Amino acid sequence: MAKAWHLTSRPSALPTMEHFALRDLPDDPLQDNQLRVRNLWLSVDPYMRGRMNDAKSYTASFQIDQPMTGGAIGEVVESRMEGFAPGDLILHMGGWRDGGVIGLDMAPFKLPAEALAAGMAPQTFLHNMGLTGGTAWIGLLRVAAAKAGDTVFVSAAAGAVGSAVVQIAKAREMTVIGAAGGAEKCAWVRELGADAAVDYKAGPVLDGLSDALRTLGKPGIDVYFDNVGGDHLDAAFATANDFARFAICGMIDVYNDGHPQEMKYLIRAIPARIRMEGFIYTDQFFDCMEEFYADMGNLIASGAVTMRETVRDGIESAPEAFLGLFAGANIGKMLVRL
Repeated sequence: MAKAWHLTSRPSALPTMEHFALRDLPDDPLQDNQLRVRNLWLSVDPYMRGRMNDAKSYTASFQIDQPMTGGAIGEVVESRMEGFAPGDLILHMGGWRDGGVIGLDMAPFKLPAEALAAGMAPQTFLHNMGLTGGTAWIGLLRVAAAKAGDTVFVSAAAGAVGSAVVQIAKAREMTVIGAAGGAEKCAWVRELGADAAVDYKAGPVLDGLSDALRTLGKPGIDVYFDNVGGDHLDAAFATANDFARFAICGMIDVYNDGHPQEMKYLIRAIPARIRMEGFIYTDQFFDCMEEFYADMGNLIASGAVTMRETVRDGIESAPEAFLGLFAGANIGKMLVRL
């Protein structure tokens, strides 16, 4: 019998294990347009914290005492859905569980046979060929309209989205400054090709970013890719060149304590004519899906884009993996392997 994690109450701050319960799923017979799957990989992502609140947002809230959902890679065990057969590997939204029955509402997508035949690992569709890679690609190239010669500042540059931004920007001949927490993460950001790394644990972000710009001989930043908010966003406003573009992807700094974003240097938006745009990857993804898959597939095949995975094993580890995102426990993409 399959098991799934349920949200048992709504956290007001950082969730704890008391907010989760692992429960059996009904072993229902398969109906039309349903699949029975065995999950192989689960994704945990910062946006899931917002789904734990009872608030209007771009994606539905988790319901109390109902199975949670999220990205997963699974193998079809039984099918009553056209186009899917036992043995198919699929990407779907029936995560936070080790398997069970899913329907069309879980958006099953068969992994491309040519990509798998070429040796691409299935879980790549949970990061660089999936949500995080797509978010990086769309935010950098579409929302921020970054181009060769730009100076790009990336927060959470050692995370799943940020590390993809660093590599896509370098592949397109941009100067990249990445911020990360700690020497190990900063070293990896530089290994990815970043021209400079700012360790936000070593001192104020604005000081580190200003020092990096001076060392690189750059007057300021042209693009900011925001995953953090807080003092990273403040530093970006303080150092922005005229007509800088900010792609606002996430503000993990304020997800759990709810304190307001201070925006200390917001006034610079006027004289510098800064454009700041929040975005959700699904808003644009389906319009550019083929272009993204082709471009990112080529970048991965050439070695220009790679991913470091932080893996937790077993369905029991899913909440621990999720909470680790807020403690800096991951380098690259956090995954749960089943």
